[in-house]
Amino acid sequence: MITCVVRYTIDPKKIAAFERFGTRWMELVQAHGGTHHGYFLPAEGASDEALALFSFPSLAAYEEYRGLFGQDPAFIEADRIRDESGCVLRYERTFMRPLLPGDLAAGGPPSGESEDIA
Repeated sequence: MITCVVRYTIDPKKIAAFERFGTRWMELVQAHGGTHHGYFLPAEGASDEALALFSFPSLAAYEEYRGLFGQDPAFIEADRIRDESGCVLRYERTFMRPLLPGDLAAGGPPSGESEDIA
């Protein structure tokens, strides 16, 4: 499994538009084989940071999904929400491998992983 973490800098005055954008992308990730873990929006104090986390079974599955960007009308429409509203000022993507509670019951890290890293 691979998890994509997207860190957004958003316009705090355009939270409603960002929520529309996020809702649409959650639907698209789910419809194309991924699991969306949600968007995390500012809650306390002044902040312009938001996060999204979603997973795909493999990097190959994620790449198949990414191949639809700029091609599929639903993906183009979802990006239009962001572009026309100006709710996203910038973003960066990072890929991570989750360590989940069920992994602990298996007695250690997945095979091939080192145990000497804390």
